Amino acid sequence: MTGIDRRRLLAAGGGVAAAAALATACGSNTGRGGGGSGPGISQWYHQYGEPGVERAVKRYAAAYDKASVSVQWRPGDYDRQTAAALLTDAGPDVFEVNGPLLDQIQGGQVVDLTAEVEPVKDDFNQAVLAPKIWQGKIWGIPQVIDMQLLYYRKSLLKDAGVQPPQTLDELVDAAKKLTTKKAKGLFLGNDGGVGVLGGTPLFAAGLSLIGEDGKVGFDDPAAARTLGKIRQLYADKSLLLGAPTDWSDPAAFIQGLTAMQWSGLWALPQIKKALGDDFGVLPFPKDGAGGKPSVPVGAYGSAVSARSRRKAEAKAFAKWLWVDRTEYQQDFALSYGFHIPARISLAKKAEQLREGAAADAVRFATDHGYAEPLLWTTADRTAYQDALSRIIKDGANPESELKTVVRKANAELQRVKKK
Repeated sequence: MTGIDRRRLLAAGGGVAAAAALATACGSNTGRGGGGSGPGISQWYHQYGEPGVERAVKRYAAAYDKASVSVQWRPGDYDRQTAAALLTDAGPDVFEVNGPLLDQIQGGQVVDLTAEVEPVKDDFNQAVLAPKIWQGKIWGIPQVIDMQLLYYRKSLLKDAGVQPPQTLDELVDAAKKLTTKKAKGLFLGNDGGVGVLGGTPLFAAGLSLIGEDGKVGFDDPAAARTLGKIRQLYADKSLLLGAPTDWSDPAAFIQGLTAMQWSGLWALPQIKKALGDDFGVLPFPKDGAGGKPSVPVGAYGSAVSARSRRKAEAKAFAKWLWVDRTEYQQDFALSYGFHIPARISLAKKAEQLREGAAADAVRFATDHGYAEPLLWTTADRTAYQDALSRIIKDGANPESELKTVVRKANAELQRVKKK
């Protein structure tokens, strides 16, 4: 699904007042479902980049016979638009949500969907379901999984006598050996990985952003050690910088500008078409004795507005589409772009995901997937990314930089827990 914001599944913060004007100005085109004769329900989606998605979701809505469903396609800053609209009576009944979910839960703006999901709860990829859960209740139904992974060119590694890296130390060494006058060893984005890596290296060190105990999960010397190795990649000049397109586009990898690239599952069909079988995929390699492979995953969820005048009908529709109608869920994931269904059983059945690198990717997402936790706020993310930039680009001390982020994250945890 195109665009870096879409890839990262990041939350947009603030600006509610300004967004109110956007909410009335954008996304005015309505697709009337018309399939049902019951009460009208409005459903909002952010603007997907793949051709055919809008037609597909309107087709799903038209097939619903318990209510007339009106689909709105919302271009622009979707998170800000929904944040503003949910404060009014003009907002959606059913809508996509990702980043602002905690604020919406704590603000009483979304309803509990536990009963709708509970019968199939264990069939959802647990990494993407976890950020939809607050105080034991489910507030959003995962729709589809986006993921990031490491692509490597088999022939280039073989020619250089390099094995696919299984540890971060091996990745650093491999990137250096694979760097030549014509190509770099690794592409993490034009900023050296600042924008895309997020908490991935921390999870690779066996840590987390927020632990299961609700406390900061990277107040540990292993965090500084791992981020120092990311800095080493930059210092070794092993990283491709200034590529014609950024990390979400596989062009640099396909054109041979880099032997390895961090990108998304969405790039796999394009890479396979260009390179045939001359590539493989890996999770981000583990670091240290307590480390583990790391795969960032994310999923928009379907939520129901607490201000809806048709809550029961809206909940029934959300359940029908994202729990009951598995054929639509699989179509949504794989017919427009290349994604993993949020349901484990559907991912296993999908023919496109059964063989080769695609099958490896599904296994990585299932076994090693992590998503940014619900308690990881926009303020946390900004503080961490700023620190990561100083560490990677400027060679700042990882320990002191991370101490500052830990203090910020602790303060944020206290703030959100008091709400």
